[in-house]
Amino acid sequence: MQLDLNLLTAFDALLEERSVSGAAERLHLSAPAVSRTLGRLRRVTGDQILVRTGRTMTATPYAIAVHEEVHRLVQQAEAILEPERELDLTTLKRTFTIECHDAIAAAAGLGFIARAESEAPGVSLRLLAEASTDTQDLRHGDVDLKIGADQPQLPEIRFETIGHDRLVVVMRHGHPLAGKPLTLERFAGARHLIVSRRGRLQDPVDTELAKRGLTRRVAAASPTSTAALYSVARSDLLVAAPERMHAEMIDALDLRTVRHPLELEQIPLNLLWHQRYETDPAHTWLREIVRSTLTDILAGSASC
Repeated sequence: MQLDLNLLTAFDALLEERSVSGAAERLHLSAPAVSRTLGRLRRVTGDQILVRTGRTMTATPYAIAVHEEVHRLVQQAEAILEPERELDLTTLKRTFTIECHDAIAAAAGLGFIARAESEAPGVSLRLLAEASTDTQDLRHGDVDLKIGADQPQLPEIRFETIGHDRLVVVMRHGHPLAGKPLTLERFAGARHLIVSRRGRLQDPVDTELAKRGLTRRVAAASPTSTAALYSVARSDLLVAAPERMHAEMIDALDLRTVRHPLELEQIPLNLLWHQRYETDPAHTWLREIVRSTLTDILAGSASC
C-alpha cells in the first residue's frame, strides 16, 4: 500500500476539531474534500475514526489511542519540511571544510578558528590545501567553502568577491637589488621563484615581459607560497606574492616588498559554495565569519 502522508495531517486535524467543517477550515480545504479524505482514512485503517453522536462527532477508541502519536508525527514532518530560520550557535554541532591557498590559511586561518570558537564552540573547521587539479568537491559536498581567485565553472556554484589584493615583489633585505629602483630590466635579469601547485615554470608575468621583448630566469617552481618565502629569505631569488595575504609572514621572515614593475591586474579574492547551502543558516554564518576576517586583512595597510 502506498501511504499518502497528507492523510496523517487530515487525521490530526479531524481529531483536534472533532468536526469535518472545523478540520476543513483548519486545513484551508472544502468540507466535501475533507469528507472524502475521512472516507479514505476509514478504508485505510478499517476504523470509523469519527462517528456522529447527535449534532457532534465522537472519536472511536482506536482514534483516541493513536491521536497523540499521529499529532507527534505531523509535528515532526512540519519541522523537517519547514527550514529552520533561527540558528543557535551555542548548540550548533557541525564540521565545515574550507579549501584555500596556503597563504590564506596562514593569514586568516587563526581568525576563522577564533571566531568559530567564540561564537559556536561546537563547530570544527577543516582547512584543506588547494587541489593541484580542478575538482568538483563543492558539487559532491566534500568541501563546504572555497576561497581563491577562480570563478565558478558550474551554474550551481555561487560566488562572492570579497575584495582584491595586489602582487608585489618580495626579496631579502640583503638582496643585490635592495635599495635600487626595480626597473623592468633589473627585474627580468634577476633569478625568480614561481608559486605553482602544478609545478608550472611560467605565469602571466612572463607573457607581459615577452610583450616588451624581455625574458627572465625562473629557477624553480614552489608548491606553496610559504615555502617560496622561506627560500627567498635565504637566497637572492625573487618571488611575486599577493601583498595583504602575505604581510604577516613577510614581516616574520624580515623580508622587504617592492612595487611590481609591471602593471598587473589585482587578484580577486572569491568565496565559492554550492547552491544547496544558499539559505542554510549555519553556512550563512560560516560565510560571514570568513568574509569579515578576510575583509579586515585586505583593509590592512602595507607600504613598499
